[in-house]
Amino acid sequence: MAFLFEPGIPFRDAETRDTIRSRGSSTRIAGADKADSMLGLTHICARLALAFSALLIPMALAGPPAHADGTPVRVRGSVVSLDGSKLVVRAKDGKDVSVSLADNFAALAVVKSSMADIKEGTFIGTATVTQPDTTLRSVEVVVFPDSLRGTAEGHYPWDLGSSSMMTNATVANAVKAVDGQTVTVTYKGGEKKIDIPANVPVVALVPASKDDIAPGAIVFVPAERQSDGSLHSGAVLFGKDGVIPPM
Repeated sequence: MAFLFEPGIPFRDAETRDTIRSRGSSTRIAGADKADSMLGLTHICARLALAFSALLIPMALAGPPAHADGTPVRVRGSVVSLDGSKLVVRAKDGKDVSVSLADNFAALAVVKSSMADIKEGTFIGTATVTQPDTTLRSVEVVVFPDSLRGTAEGHYPWDLGSSSMMTNATVANAVKAVDGQTVTVTYKGGEKKIDIPANVPVVALVPASKDDIAPGAIVFVPAERQSDGSLHSGAVLFGKDGVIPPM
């Protein structure tokens, strides 16, 4: 049996030397794998943080349930002023409504979209009214970007009429009709078939700058009324290029 010498490993036989080398390589590889895993985990966490931030935008698109610390209130009107985190909106009844915004509130531009964008796999929000034959007819449609997929998902009462409902769901099937199209949408716990007339407003949401929210802008602000009567919100949706938020 031959004996070899390596610095720091005196008089080891070849078999023992090879075992030590193998263990050293394994340790180095394990260390490199651990470093790569940590780097990958860091990237994943960063992406999750970004996604989580996007979803926080609006649980705020005021979903069905009242939150523990407030009742959902939907503010519609034109901007009087935006000073830091204080937004003043002139509502349709002519009264000024003050809303306290989160420091990192989301600004979302409401832009024109089209019926062609309502297709299988798209996540939409649509306010509907119930027809005499119990079918649902859409009065407006919002096409969500993928980053907001799942926002306020479900089917729940809305405030665009006494019998209006809001359905935020994924389009499972879209069929062209004589006047528009009929879609079947699915959400956690159910599905609905909705008629969308050709003349209803169809809009999309796109991320925007807070600086774009200028006096006179038409806005929709999903807010919560606190126990002291104040309104708080984490998002402002404003019309762009002449579009009026239909929701």
